[in-house]
Amino acid sequence: MYKARTYRKWVKNEDLIAFEVIEKETDLFISAETDLATNARAAILTHRGDIEKYIKKQPDFYSSLEPVDIRPDAPDIIKAMAAASRKAGVGPMAAVAGAVAEFVGRDLLELTGQVIVENGGDIFIKTLKPRIIGIYAGEKSPFTGKLKLEIAPNENGIGVCTSSGTVSHSLSFGKADAALIISEDTALADAMATAVGNIVKRPDDVEKAVNFGKSIEGVKGILVLIGNKMGSWGEIKIA
Repeated sequence: MYKARTYRKWVKNEDLIAFEVIEKETDLFISAETDLATNARAAILTHRGDIEKYIKKQPDFYSSLEPVDIRPDAPDIIKAMAAASRKAGVGPMAAVAGAVAEFVGRDLLELTGQVIVENGGDIFIKTLKPRIIGIYAGEKSPFTGKLKLEIAPNENGIGVCTSSGTVSHSLSFGKADAALIISEDTALADAMATAVGNIVKRPDDVEKAVNFGKSIEGVKGILVLIGNKMGSWGEIKIA
C-alpha cells in the first residue's frame, strides 16, 4: 500500500533540480544538476527488470529471510544484493531499495556531476559540497526534525540507509525508531540497517546493535534511535 512520503517536503537543495520518478513499487525522489527524469525511468526499468526476471528463475531470492546462493549468471544488481545479504545475515530483499538507489544513481552520474537518489529513506548520494540530511524517526520521536547529519563531499558516492520498526512499512523484527547505516556500498547500508534494527527491541539493546554494526566490514557509520536514547559510531557528523 502506498504511503505518502511527507518527509520529502524537507528537501532543499537549491543548486540541484528535484524530481520524482515512480514505476510500480519503485518510488524515487532524485536531485541532480538537470532534470533527468526520462533517464532515471529508463534506469529503473532496466534494474527492476533484472530483479524481476531473476526472481522468476530463483523465487527464494525474493522470499528468503536469510542469505541464499545465487546463480553464476546473475546480473550485477542481484550480485550486489546477495553479497550485502550475506554480510548482514538477512534476506536478499533487505538490500533491494539501497541497491536500486545506487544502480540508478550511478547510471545518472554519466550525465550529472552530483546526484541524490532517495528510495523510501534509503539514499545514494554523490555530492561536491556538504549536504544536510534530516532524520525521520516517527512523529512521536524527540529526534524527528531536530537531529540532522552532515554528509561530506565524496568522490565515489555513498549510501545512507535507514530502517525502522515503528515507522516504515518494511519488514523489521526490532523496535528501533531509526537504525541508520553509512557505507560506500548502498546495498550493504540497506541490509545492515535492517540487521542492526532487528537487534533493537528495547533501549538497552542500542549498544549491542552498534557493536554488531561496526564489526561488519564496509560499514562506515551507525546511528540508532529508540525513544529518547541514541547510539552512534563512526562517520556520523551531527549538523
